[in-house]
Amino acid sequence: MRDRLDLIHTLLRDDGTLFVHIDDNELGYLVVLLDEIFRRENRVAVITFKQGSATGHKAINPGCVNTSNFVLIYAKRKAAWMNHRLFTARERDKRYSQFIPNRKASYQSWEFTTLGKAFAASRGKTEKEVKQELGDGYERQMDQFVLENADSVTQLAKPNYEGVSAAARDLIDQSSAEPDRVFHLPREGHEDLYLLKGKRILFYSSKLKKIDGRYVAGEPLTTIWDDILSNNLHQEGGVALQKGKKPEGLIKRVVEMSTAEGDWVLDSFAGSGTTAAVAHKMNRRWITCELGELCHTHVIPRLRRVVDGQDSSGITQAVNWKGGGGFKYYRLAESLLVRDKDLSTKNHPVYIINPRYNERMLIQAICKVENFRYRNEGRLHGISSERRFLHVTTRLLTQGILDSLAEDIGPDQSLLIYCTRKVRELRVPDNIDVKKIPRDLLAKCDFQEDK
Repeated sequence: MRDRLDLIHTLLRDDGTLFVHIDDNELGYLVVLLDEIFRRENRVAVITFKQGSATGHKAINPGCVNTSNFVLIYAKRKAAWMNHRLFTARERDKRYSQFIPNRKASYQSWEFTTLGKAFAASRGKTEKEVKQELGDGYERQMDQFVLENADSVTQLAKPNYEGVSAAARDLIDQSSAEPDRVFHLPREGHEDLYLLKGKRILFYSSKLKKIDGRYVAGEPLTTIWDDILSNNLHQEGGVALQKGKKPEGLIKRVVEMSTAEGDWVLDSFAGSGTTAAVAHKMNRRWITCELGELCHTHVIPRLRRVVDGQDSSGITQAVNWKGGGGFKYYRLAESLLVRDKDLSTKNHPVYIINPRYNERMLIQAICKVENFRYRNEGRLHGISSERRFLHVTTRLLTQGILDSLAEDIGPDQSLLIYCTRKVRELRVPDNIDVKKIPRDLLAKCDFQEDK
């Protein structure tokens, strides 16, 4: 784990973020490790994520029922970290129990009634009749009424007398002296202040936040995430994974927190492909890695459905995903260079070309390293532009071979030659560069082998 985290720290941009999902068995050890690699001052939060309920076989176990995991959040450099502030939906605040039927009129003529009466009046009935008619659906319909009329739903709250301006304190005193009048104080850069009976009139509309395309009562995101349950998780993405599959809603939240459209998202443990699927639906660029057959049985089929617009599960509706884009699939080859077991020592490794590599594989690998496009024709093995070419050889590069290759390019073109050996004295034209294998490859890449 340390090696992966070291590499991730190197790859991250200064304003980048690392999220790690972990259970309580390894939480303490991982915090210490991440504090060491990322530094403790760059720890952003430890999130408690509720991903189950105290039901089923878990509920009969002795002791506390474990229903949560954790998400560790670290910034590469906290001073450069740009957090996108998020909100979560919450139940209707029932302290907002008053209603202004004539809200659009001048504030001096506002009338006040109870929320229950206003709701009943909107349906042309009495409160009792509406409750009898709607039964168990009363609260749900009331919630919808409040959202649709949030600018008219109010509560009275005692203002912080010492924390407001002198003008506001004067108005509070006037309001207390004349309790039947509504007073108004315009405020630049803040919500206007409305007062009745010495108390502030708070409007429910100020509590609404846009979450997943609709306005709901919202509160700032906290370190307790209990609103993303793993219900019907087996149906997401059209693939089944017995353990470790994460809700698309969870990945959506961390992507929203830390990235903007077009940013890169890396998941070094693809699993069923959830992170890639979510990043794609949210118009992020992404890289995901996986060992074994899950790439073919889970990740690729899932991503094809996302691209084709055939995945209606997960966050599809919340982000209005219709399909589009594409992806490339690569197999990771064996290391191009390996240590010579006979000549290497612990402190002085000697690298040779991997014996498993044939000539074509060698050329293709160097094309990747030097950013050339491989072409399977002639002696110019790679091309990066109309005027820049690549030739790779494992034979001794002599003056005769060099002069012959020079005839393959024009005076306004250039050539990069990679060779394993060359004669000591070479007359190299100005438009040709000669590099050695493995020396110049070692300067560009880390070829340490996996243990």
